[in-house]
Amino acid sequence: MDPAEGILIQDIDADVGHTDAEDIETLDKSVLPVQSDGPKKLLRDQLRKTLSHRAAQSESSRYRHEEKQPDVSNEYRHDISAIRYPPREYYVLTDAGKPVFISRPGGAEQDDMASTIGIMQALISVFLDDGDKIRSINAGRTRITFLLRPPLYYVCASSWGEPESVTRAHLEYLHLQILSIVSGAQLKRIFERRTNFDLRRLLNGKSLGHLSAQRSFMTSMLWRLESDMAMTMSSLNCLKLEPNLRKRIAESLVPVSKLKDMLYIIVIANNRVVTLIRPRKHSIHPADLHIIMNTIHSPSIFNSPASASWIPVCLPKFNPAGFVNAYITFLRKDDSVNLQDTSTSTSHDGQSLPQSVEGAPTEEISKAVPQEGLNESGITFVCISGGGEFDVIRGWCDSVIKKLTSEGTLTALLNAYQSKQTEYSVSELGIPGLRHFVYKSRTQVQITLPTFEDPYDDTQARKRIMTLYQTLHDSIHAKSGQDAGLKLQYIRTDSESVMGWITQPFELYIALSPLLPKSAAVGAANAVARWVKKEEARLFLRDAPVF
Repeated sequence: MDPAEGILIQDIDADVGHTDAEDIETLDKSVLPVQSDGPKKLLRDQLRKTLSHRAAQSESSRYRHEEKQPDVSNEYRHDISAIRYPPREYYVLTDAGKPVFISRPGGAEQDDMASTIGIMQALISVFLDDGDKIRSINAGRTRITFLLRPPLYYVCASSWGEPESVTRAHLEYLHLQILSIVSGAQLKRIFERRTNFDLRRLLNGKSLGHLSAQRSFMTSMLWRLESDMAMTMSSLNCLKLEPNLRKRIAESLVPVSKLKDMLYIIVIANNRVVTLIRPRKHSIHPADLHIIMNTIHSPSIFNSPASASWIPVCLPKFNPAGFVNAYITFLRKDDSVNLQDTSTSTSHDGQSLPQSVEGAPTEEISKAVPQEGLNESGITFVCISGGGEFDVIRGWCDSVIKKLTSEGTLTALLNAYQSKQTEYSVSELGIPGLRHFVYKSRTQVQITLPTFEDPYDDTQARKRIMTLYQTLHDSIHAKSGQDAGLKLQYIRTDSESVMGWITQPFELYIALSPLLPKSAAVGAANAVARWVKKEEARLFLRDAPVF
């Protein structure tokens, strides 16, 4: 690929993003509710006493251990397999104390919810009054993380033992998901006019309490955050595919010159990207890509009876002040093993968004059967446009689908997926003791990983290994306030040993038997890197066409 044409995906490890100074400046401009000074003063005094004691301990500890952090770290953790992973609790509230979104065991309609939100708001405001902001509270194994994005506050309570950066990233994604539905500019105008506005009506599209949490974009986002390593590593998860087939698909998607407002064209299968076509010299931010993936695969969209939909969506990293239009076409197989006709489309039923898609096609319901998730032949075709030429774009998309169908390209893709050619097992590498790995190409900003098999085929074990991977990733990139990142970290537990390793072209996280020595882990890591290098044409999306 010509370097002048830009990169496919932006690597946000080099992206500065929000800084503490920016947050404090934003908070200074926000309008805080007036509260009683009595209880607030008592809370402030108690917090100051506690924090002063902690600060003194931290300062003395720093002087005792003031030496350069090594590039390599070894650690042993005892009996980690006994840890349980209860559901995390998430709260989104306004700076006036109104709940926006709550995800917790037992649901949001609990008697103690008002007092819980009141305590959260009081804690936040105590720090704001002193020109500071609260980041997290540690209570035993439980950590409560705060993210302030006025006029909204985000809180997560977790006892998984993950680094603070993980739950903070979850809260950032929740914020971006809200901005995809209500743009940043709209959010600002709404709360400037009414500080006590109930945002739930806009997010749900219906009045409070009448939309199932299972159909929520936010709930869908939380499920993805828990299970998708690509989101943790700020990258793209690409479908393993023969390069010639991927090239044939991509070449069919290059738009004609008259589609001037086209931004991205994406084909997705099994919740992974097959190919992504973009404008010349324009890349896509990983966060925007995951917003698109979550939007199209959230149950309220995916299980719609329509085979195609127009959806307005704000891509916060592309333009936080405006909307683009996504034309989403679901390609499925019918009983006769022929691809379903996708000539009809609809605007999504029940969608009540702050900005409507003027001129979008009227509802035309197809006979597609709603599905509970991606089926074996689940393929999605997405066109992101900045303009309003709905009929032109829909006509072009239909012509592309007909071409892919007539040339047998879609059938080849379906066959590859159904025959499991798009998956691979860690046993295929033939590396003794290797149980699983996640490899990120830093050049392509893409990851690859094998399927989760024994001993990670049950939920608890999978959560355990994901948390260990996240711990390694946090240490290597110094995401939770460490003095410096590590080049290599090795952790051994009673259940497995894991190692994280970063080099200029890649970063790698591997899981092995705890009985193997560290030297075996280093050898296994080198063997994985060599195997990925040999297979990278199938594992990664490279040299996608631009327009």
